[in-house]
Amino acid sequence: MAFVLSLLMALVLVSYGPGGSLGCDLSLNHVLAGRETHNLLKQMRRHSSHFCLQDRKDFAFPQEMVESGQLQEAQAISVLHEMLQQSLNVFNTTRSSAAWDTTILEQLCTGLGEQLADLDGCLQQVTGEEDSALGRTGPTDAVTTYFKGIHVYLNEKEYSDCAWEIVRLDIRRAFSLFINQLARKVKNVGWRLISP
Repeated sequence: MAFVLSLLMALVLVSYGPGGSLGCDLSLNHVLAGRETHNLLKQMRRHSSHFCLQDRKDFAFPQEMVESGQLQEAQAISVLHEMLQQSLNVFNTTRSSAAWDTTILEQLCTGLGEQLADLDGCLQQVTGEEDSALGRTGPTDAVTTYFKGIHVYLNEKEYSDCAWEIVRLDIRRAFSLFINQLARKVKNVGWRLISP
């Protein structure tokens, strides 16, 4: 088992490429980073979701767009970048720190920030090579709208514990959907998909 973990870590380190970045093609490294985000969101759970059923809300994550597999790579990079940026905006607030275990929250925000920094150059490269509107409209706008709904909801619910739990669950589900689709595109048959 230790050998397998060592081999996996070596694969991850080698495939980071120059400068330690994840690289501009969406790859296994992005899947692994997304799974880490998903796992941290899972660890943040503080309440049973059954306790918060009355606060459930459909934030209209563009699930069909993600699951259709029709996103071009530039769009996928833009969507992932927007998901990371908006998630960081949600969880990197004073109100958020009052709702969660600060150690896990710091790990989450640090991880989101690192992933975002790795994708910044990619986003500029992709939007420099193609019409910038290709990556920043449609799918990315749908993700932006999704997160605007989350911000409105948290404000309406006065940042209650249940509101945070509903938001955490929904963002975790969104990452699960996107990362599973990305894993399919990367075509790593041996990787188990994550459950929302």
